[in-house]
Amino acid sequence: MNQFKTDMKYFLILSMALLIVSCSNVKKGADEESGQWISLFNGENLDGWDIKIAGYDLNDNFGNTFRVEDGLLKVRYDQYDQFTNQFGHIYFKEKYSHYRLRVEYRFVGEQVPGGQGWAFKNSGVMFHSQSAASVGKDQSFPVSIEGQFLGGDVTGERPTMNLCTPGTHVHMNGNLITQHCNNSSSKTIRGEEWVLAEFIVNGDSIIHHLVDGDTVLTYSKPVIDGNDVPEGFPMPDGAPLKDGYISLQSESHPIDFRRVELLEL
Repeated sequence: MNQFKTDMKYFLILSMALLIVSCSNVKKGADEESGQWISLFNGENLDGWDIKIAGYDLNDNFGNTFRVEDGLLKVRYDQYDQFTNQFGHIYFKEKYSHYRLRVEYRFVGEQVPGGQGWAFKNSGVMFHSQSAASVGKDQSFPVSIEGQFLGGDVTGERPTMNLCTPGTHVHMNGNLITQHCNNSSSKTIRGEEWVLAEFIVNGDSIIHHLVDGDTVLTYSKPVIDGNDVPEGFPMPDGAPLKDGYISLQSESHPIDFRRVELLEL
């Protein structure tokens, strides 16, 4: 009888522990589904976004580069005769500092004639960026941090979710990193499969890049590179980069985005 009581006691304790864990997971899921996650792209149109393409005025969507079709935000070049460095970005109109960002993307089709070799299956997310309105008419890339999307060719290794730093620097392992692009540890992704890219951004503190749930790159303390910013840029060399705008790139290879979601932290 005593052994029975002991067994029942352990059973009840275990059951309560499982119930607490279960309730905690449900609450976490409920919190995420209760409106904290923000869909920056509504699947219907480009409301809430600004477009800036190098060589063109703000919101001149040259060649219908950025469009919504079949519930996807698409980047296309079928109305281009030739790509002549019309690097473009589509910017969400609100500024953010501490957040988790999820973007699903896939490269499709062929690169437009005139695109640079390095721009084959090349796009990305710019964050902590200057605003679309402050980008110069002929400026190719905003001052920002880039989570670089790359697709692999038939052979060779080419990781995705790398780091590039137009007008900025970051720190890794306590050291200032001045190299413009730094590779992640991700695998090479080929073909036209969907990829889930995630960013965990903590202001001017630590930043993580994730691919399909795995952390592939971590760095911290983003700052302004005063030697690589447009004339008259309002932030001095070495100034901490605490917040900014989020944009998606057009760099000459067609790409689809089907989810762009943000959770403020």
